[in-house]
Amino acid sequence: MNASRIVVVGSLAFDNVETPRAKVDLAVGGAASYFAVAASFFAPVAIVGVVGRDFPPATLAFFRARGIDLEGLQIADGQTFRWTGRYHENMNLRDTLDLQLNVFADFIPQLPSSYRQAEICFLANIDPALQLRVLSDLQQPRLVAADTMNYWIENAQPKLIELLKRVELLVINDQEAYQLSGRDNIVKAARAIIAMGPRHVIIKRGEYGAVHFSADSVFAVPAYPLEEVVDPTGAGDTFAGGLMGWLAKQGTLTVAAIRQGMVYGSVLASMVVEDFSFNRLRELDQEGIDRRYRQFVALTQF
Repeated sequence: MNASRIVVVGSLAFDNVETPRAKVDLAVGGAASYFAVAASFFAPVAIVGVVGRDFPPATLAFFRARGIDLEGLQIADGQTFRWTGRYHENMNLRDTLDLQLNVFADFIPQLPSSYRQAEICFLANIDPALQLRVLSDLQQPRLVAADTMNYWIENAQPKLIELLKRVELLVINDQEAYQLSGRDNIVKAARAIIAMGPRHVIIKRGEYGAVHFSADSVFAVPAYPLEEVVDPTGAGDTFAGGLMGWLAKQGTLTVAAIRQGMVYGSVLASMVVEDFSFNRLRELDQEGIDRRYRQFVALTQF
């Protein structure tokens, strides 16, 4: 069975990252970048986003080599979105030191005609009004999944609530789930979000893994234990890419497929944090993914 193509809409960026042990400048990042590279191990991916003239041609060539369709990527005059952050000793915590939207500030998603028939769409973390615009351009999507963040929950909640009525799967972290739902318990938060529209909610919990909720089931997957984390940036987007790539490959949204996809997403997330940017994924092959998948499964057998 051929995997369905995924259209992902989101940011591509340069990240200046400082951790307690290392520092790197102008690392390629952004939600769409991490998502697309991870998903491309399982399914064809098409990006809708914007970069400046300063975005590295070598990275675009790498995307194409991974089979990622860039017809929907706008290259605008100006500089690419830049984020500067510093992680604490506890790398679940970080501070944003600088944010320069640059060409991303005026980004209006434009879907090429070849994207409009896509069956699967992932709306990465952008303004809910833009996420809704993308949905209006899609003809008959079979699976729509989305991410969001605290800024949009606080400042664009009406549009976000409108979006959730049209989303089947929402992927957010635990603090965002509490904020969106107004609950301080993860189970109550998930139930409240499901009542807003999504049939499935996956709540990411950093080093504690992720939990999937539907109306009648709960499933938890741990994070893979690592001796050292180099850079946590993009781990959540990589998780979402692995999950959605697996669902596209399976062609189904059963609970069983979601659970297995969460494990593959966790596998890829555990790898991307072993280096800066998505450098670790550049050298990865299917055998490497399958090896860690088996190790991951062994962790949970009893």
